[in-house]
Amino acid sequence: MNSIAASELIINSRGAIYHINCRPEEIANTIITVGDPDRVKEVSKHFDRIEFKNNHREFITHTGYVGNKRLSVTSTGIGPDNIDIVLNELDALVNIDFATRMIKGQLTALNIIRVGTSGSLQKEITVDSFVASTHGLGLDNLLNFYLHSSNEEEKQLLHAFITHTQLNRGISDPYIGGAGISLLKEFVNNFHHGITVTCPGFYGPQGRVLRMGLTHPHLVDRLTSFNFGQHRITNFEMETSAMYGMGKILGHHCVSLSAIVANRITKEFSKDGNAAVENLIKQALSVISSSI
Repeated sequence: MNSIAASELIINSRGAIYHINCRPEEIANTIITVGDPDRVKEVSKHFDRIEFKNNHREFITHTGYVGNKRLSVTSTGIGPDNIDIVLNELDALVNIDFATRMIKGQLTALNIIRVGTSGSLQKEITVDSFVASTHGLGLDNLLNFYLHSSNEEEKQLLHAFITHTQLNRGISDPYIGGAGISLLKEFVNNFHHGITVTCPGFYGPQGRVLRMGLTHPHLVDRLTSFNFGQHRITNFEMETSAMYGMGKILGHHCVSLSAIVANRITKEFSKDGNAAVENLIKQALSVISSSI
């Protein structure tokens, strides 16, 4: 096996990987990801102690302890393109030897928990409630740049989705990935479960109309009305499918947790989204520190 070239695996002068600027010893094997860089400190303020802080561009990382549990929280910024950076670099930190630039013989599986915000696509999933994503269904095309595969149920679900929405015509080649079951099963109480659709933007790709017309003006209705067996679409956002798809390829355990700040059916927006996120952070940390 050849070593990975300097142009492909970029390591800076302090021995840290390029974008998130962390060295292998500076991250834990359990990692919370947040989109908003300012949310990192809102998570780490609940740590009993912090051993490492770092920031580079929109990527901020804090590593510390809750009780005896070592964990990191890192910001990704918004969108699947940033998830591509963060998931690849977190994986490299544990599974590539930076001295030899070779993939390690024994690989490490990370636990990666996204704590973010989202818009509900079902009337009864109200603002300020929580969703744990059973699947991430991507309209963003990121995973189509990687070799990936789906199990039979995922193939059938994806075929039914494309038939129902017709979204593969001139827009996307949708893909799907499932949550890490070992993590998902820990987030049941107080959580809705369902499919999360990941979009490559916030306005048109999520059916919002300001001054530009849409090619799929009935997108929200089609997503809301989709069902396949026990599966339905609960919400949409901009990161989950990329995290689930890449996590599966790389062998990591991923789960995406969302605080619902908007309900696109009732047209409501949370009166205090920060409080909803704070409640989600507390619940996530309680589960992570005791069960993961």
